Amino acid sequence: MAILFEDGEALVIDKPAGLPIEKPRRGGQSLEDDLDALKLGFQRPPVPVHRIDTDTSGCLLLARNPKALKRFARAFEEREVEKRYLGVLDGVPEADEGTIELSLAKTSSKQGGWRMIAAKKGKPSITHWRKLAEVDGKALIAFRPETGRTHQIRIHALAGIGLPLLGDPVYGKGNRTMLHAAGLLVQREGKPPIAAHAPFPQQFSDLGFADPGEADPFDRQTGPDDVD
Repeated sequence: MAILFEDGEALVIDKPAGLPIEKPRRGGQSLEDDLDALKLGFQRPPVPVHRIDTDTSGCLLLARNPKALKRFARAFEEREVEKRYLGVLDGVPEADEGTIELSLAKTSSKQGGWRMIAAKKGKPSITHWRKLAEVDGKALIAFRPETGRTHQIRIHALAGIGLPLLGDPVYGKGNRTMLHAAGLLVQREGKPPIAAHAPFPQQFSDLGFADPGEADPFDRQTGPDDVD
């Protein structure tokens, strides 16, 4: 498991797709099994600060002590963390970019289990998105979520853009959601920021998409067709 950032109070790892953070009820491997190995000479094992879905690969922040955990958790709650994701849509959107603002709520049924839906009485959520490339009727999208709701990008892709993420077993068709936590930036008072970039997934390359690199696509002044 690659380490993308390391200092005395934080680690950022490149979580593999398919690895759950917490031990599944049905058993099996999880990130919890690797935390002791990630002590790397420290007395305590690091603790995940936030959650990303089992299918999602990429940047995951771990805190090395309780004080750091509290500060980092507060930064996430106060929307002071910049997160960048890459996802592959099962189709090509009509627009090149946009901002999705939807309130999300959890629902469940005996037949389909639980899922998130857009609902007026839900919790507000905001995601910015930008199309980077098109290949064979699919689109590579950069996402920048301002909030961190459960399944936010997945339901925003479906309900906000009108297309599910490729392979999404809940909101689309398939068994592996094509979503990658590409970048993470956490500002710290009196210290350099925590900055990490996760390598482009091979599964995305296998679909014909080129690595867009580390540059933040939302800072670019060029259009989507200018991205290699």
